[in-house]
Amino acid sequence: MKHANVSCNKNESLGRRARGLTRVGGAWGLSVSLAAAAALAQAQAPSASAPAPAPKPADTSFTWNGITLYGIVDIGVQYQTHGVPASDYFPAGTEAIILANSNGSVTAVTPSNLSQSRIGLSGKEPLVGDWSGVFRFETFINPQSGNISDALKSQVLNNGRPAATQTTNVDSSIAGQYFAGAAYAGFSSPTYGTITFGRHVTPLADGVGKYDALGAANAFSLIGFSGTTAGGGDTEDRRLDQSLKYSGKFDTLHVGALYQFSGSSGTTNTAAQLQVGLEGSGWSIDAYYAKKYDAIATAPLSAAQVQDLANACTAGAPVQCFSPSNSLRATISDNTTYSVMGLFGLGRPTLYGGYVHIKFANPNSPLPPGSLTIGGYVIALPTNTAFTNEKTLQVYWVGVKFAASADLDVMASYYGYHQDSFATGANAGCSDNRSGSCSGRESSFSLLADYRFAKRFDGYLGTFWTDVQDGLAPVGFLNHSTLTTTAGIRFRF
Repeated sequence: MKHANVSCNKNESLGRRARGLTRVGGAWGLSVSLAAAAALAQAQAPSASAPAPAPKPADTSFTWNGITLYGIVDIGVQYQTHGVPASDYFPAGTEAIILANSNGSVTAVTPSNLSQSRIGLSGKEPLVGDWSGVFRFETFINPQSGNISDALKSQVLNNGRPAATQTTNVDSSIAGQYFAGAAYAGFSSPTYGTITFGRHVTPLADGVGKYDALGAANAFSLIGFSGTTAGGGDTEDRRLDQSLKYSGKFDTLHVGALYQFSGSSGTTNTAAQLQVGLEGSGWSIDAYYAKKYDAIATAPLSAAQVQDLANACTAGAPVQCFSPSNSLRATISDNTTYSVMGLFGLGRPTLYGGYVHIKFANPNSPLPPGSLTIGGYVIALPTNTAFTNEKTLQVYWVGVKFAASADLDVMASYYGYHQDSFATGANAGCSDNRSGSCSGRESSFSLLADYRFAKRFDGYLGTFWTDVQDGLAPVGFLNHSTLTTTAGIRFRF
């Protein structure tokens, strides 16, 4: 991505001029105040002096005329028993869970362990009645490298590499966009709800963050690091461009909806989500439905695929030519998701849990080679027939968050994935690791402590174990489990 550098010499000059005027004004104000105080003291000389009023607390917010600047910087140190070298671009830095390329032990400085590091602007401007205009723009950054977060670049950099020599590379909804976190504007009313248009976190993804005891933390939560659950099957759909989103709260009832436009005819690349829930004192429950057409799951090109692209580009034949420097392979599917999630407070502890059912089917509208995905990356080699037999993935979790003190929270959670067999032919109904289409499971346990030691700072320490079996650890996996331990600090403003 290219970034523009904006000169600030003019602003600095204006700033010096403003500070000079401020000093003059301050001196004049101080002189007037002292003179008034002296006159008042002389007039009241016989009586005791009244106590001075308490000073107003300093305003530490970053809000001006309804526009707020906010941000998070989250960075730490991580050790994995089985992993790969860290990426300067992948939003979480490392592969915190067990994946096919997880190999030797790794120690790394990692970003965004509890929260995605970001800088953003939000605004709210009263209009008429109780309606306001609202907007939000968020840029995601990797503080350990200074780069804009770009998961798909981490994949492109691994094109042609075998698993044993790869660095961190994982798909995500964050692909180097200037406003990867959010980019929307619209209208809001406490009576009727909020409706906005642009790039949004989906209602389903909002629910995963709300109903996970660990807040969908990258370094500690299976459903936080892996966007499969929040994305309704594919992580790129955790956030959706060109979408219209509504949310409203009516006493104990709250509802939400989202629709993604495709910019073309038919259902190609469209999406829809619905949410309905209830909440009371210390408890909340939500049900979700999501449908996504032409969901995309990207992966690096193999060495043979890179060579095939190179041969096509030099053959001189009238064929499509794609550069490996900006191209990936992808699996395309139409996904349907149902989910229920909830939380229940029991005083200091709060219980969390959820269940998600995802069905993957071959796309009604297959994508051709050369289609674009988020971030402008090219799908050179799409697979549109991976789910001749539909695939079903079930996700479930339960966790607890305990307020040990006013400043210390301790959290623990269990997560599970179960994949049904969707293999065909001789492998139909298989339940071993001969193929990734056999039935399989993944289990994960997490433990985390988070201590708020200052107004804007907290420190954390936690560990995270994941294990895969059978079809979720097919032939080619270098290891089947990993333990990831992370300590870090987070600054929020």
